[in-house]
Amino acid sequence: MKTKLNIPLSKPDISEAEIQKVNEVLRSPRLSLGPVTQEFEEIFAETMGSKYAVACNSGTSALHLAIRALGISDRDEVITSPFSFIASANCILFERGTPVFVDVEANSFNMDVSLIEAAITPKTKAILPVHVFGQCSNMTEIMALAKKYNLKVIEDACEAPLGTHRGQISGTIGDCGAFGFYPNKQMTTGEGGMLITNDDEIYRLTRSMRNQGRGDDMQWLSHTRLGYNYRINELTAALGVVQTRRLPEFISQRQRLANKYLEMLKDIDGIRLPETSEGNEHAWFVFGIRVREEIRDQLIEELNNTGVQSKAYFSPCIHLQEFYMESYGYKEGDYPVAESLSHEMVILPFYPQMTDEEVAYVYENLKTIMGKLN
Repeated sequence: MKTKLNIPLSKPDISEAEIQKVNEVLRSPRLSLGPVTQEFEEIFAETMGSKYAVACNSGTSALHLAIRALGISDRDEVITSPFSFIASANCILFERGTPVFVDVEANSFNMDVSLIEAAITPKTKAILPVHVFGQCSNMTEIMALAKKYNLKVIEDACEAPLGTHRGQISGTIGDCGAFGFYPNKQMTTGEGGMLITNDDEIYRLTRSMRNQGRGDDMQWLSHTRLGYNYRINELTAALGVVQTRRLPEFISQRQRLANKYLEMLKDIDGIRLPETSEGNEHAWFVFGIRVREEIRDQLIEELNNTGVQSKAYFSPCIHLQEFYMESYGYKEGDYPVAESLSHEMVILPFYPQMTDEEVAYVYENLKTIMGKLN
């Protein structure tokens, strides 16, 4: 009888270098608003190839700052994806704007760019593409539409650090980009986020607003605009400095693991493997397979019983969350491709430290269970 393994969905990779950097902060007199936050911003901007970076306490905060810096407010429309974590739409509501959803592509899981133009109205002010699961949206077409209609573009790159589209890094293509560093992400600071931009005015405004609206001189108790406490502390920044240095290798490891999964799982009947769109380099936040809706929940239950953690993702879609249905009248069938994905998606364990034994264990149990369910 084979030994049962317990394989989590994700696992942060924290080395002695991160611990040492955090300890340096603990031994210092500055636990917030200190030099390590600036160091984190500088190394992140350099790694992404952007002019500026503004560290925040979450990716959601970074998105909210972007919405506010671009002047999106009452009844302004922002076109975005219903197949995403809810924060990408909520950040629009924070400023009383209106999320306008368009359906997604079945292959990339990102917004179907062929549907965007029809969704543009005189009230449309921006497009907010979400780079789902680590794969960039079709930014070439999105930027062309933005130029044609004079729209702003905010990239939700929270799941796609160092993902690329035609050689351009996620978050650097639009007016600004947002990243999140929750423990299941490619790099982590525990909680935390980052906004990047090449725009001087966006940088000036977001840097101020994340710190209670302080003036440009950042003087104590001098506040020139409405702001928020969206700062990160020096301990969080210390993790970020080291994790950013390690990010390119994290991405390479995830790409190798994804390729291993793709090769091993291709002989299992009844599953549809993820695809990478032409011109993209995938950053692989999670590894999601698709199965028939009728067997999806049972597959997840049986995988979990074997010790292979798995989950549905994003289920339900944003527009079918209770609040959105009650407030905006959304219903099932409004965005059929996104809804199909939410009914079919299964996320498998995925983290760089996975051993060959663990990958084989996932494969063997997945194949056995699918053999019974097909």
